[in-house]
Amino acid sequence: MGQSHIYDMIVIGGGPGGYTAALYAARAGLDVLVLEKLSAGGQMALTGEIDNYPGYENGIDGFTLGERMQRQAERFGARTEYAQVERADLVSSPKVLETSEGPYYGKTVVLATGAGHRELGVENEEALTGRGVAYCAACDGMRYKGRTVVVVGGGNSAVADALALSRIARKVILVHRRDTLRASKVYHEPLRKAGNIAFCWNKTVTELLHEQTVTGVRLKDVNTGEETVVACDGVFISVGRKPATELVQGQLELDRSGYIAADETTRTSLPGVYAVGDVRTKLVRQVVTAVADGAAAVHMAEEYLAGGV
Repeated sequence: MGQSHIYDMIVIGGGPGGYTAALYAARAGLDVLVLEKLSAGGQMALTGEIDNYPGYENGIDGFTLGERMQRQAERFGARTEYAQVERADLVSSPKVLETSEGPYYGKTVVLATGAGHRELGVENEEALTGRGVAYCAACDGMRYKGRTVVVVGGGNSAVADALALSRIARKVILVHRRDTLRASKVYHEPLRKAGNIAFCWNKTVTELLHEQTVTGVRLKDVNTGEETVVACDGVFISVGRKPATELVQGQLELDRSGYIAADETTRTSLPGVYAVGDVRTKLVRQVVTAVADGAAAVHMAEEYLAGGV
């Protein structure tokens, strides 16, 4: 199919929200294309085991679930092109997406670009990434089998990483800038039972100590200013996420945290453009909520294509 073809819907991002939108659109008879830069699943593909997605009583790894979602959408006629979207004109009609593989045109666009890790912002962080600094326990945890690691953060992701690493590493040190965790209570009992997780409360990381690789971290007490040094072999940073909204800067309304302003309808500030999954304003960012967004986006897009808003 030529790239001058105008699709009813183009989905940017092949995560759970994106492929659910593609599935629902294809089943509704829409001509739908998914543009994915890497592989199916998005950030979900980096998750070793997903236990909270309904229907998988024994859990499922994110990579497998992503591939299944892709095959299901394609079974009903959705197409996938592996391309990096470099520029988007969401105001024009049709909407234009300039990619590494050329331009694509769509009557509607679903943004399922997700959110990536947020950096700590300390010196040498980027240079040491892969040399002791990591952001994904499921991806890089086995490198630290039998060793000592630091996890920075206090939310659900940080605690989940700490628990995953506790089954691999000799010792896990959880560093949090407050004196209590922000993580859900469901994590508290497993943390208590883990015998190799230690806590550094009211501390921030001010320096990554290193030679060729990370050898430790310098911590600062947020109350007293006192500094201490903790030796470790690796640092896993889990201090939040940042939405992938570079494509829409200046075109769509964003909230104060930089996420696309879109409610449960997934409609954005531009007609015919919808935001699903982690990239939009929402209370809970999980696979199951991204999937719900994908279905809602197609419902709204059908109304738009029929002459609604």
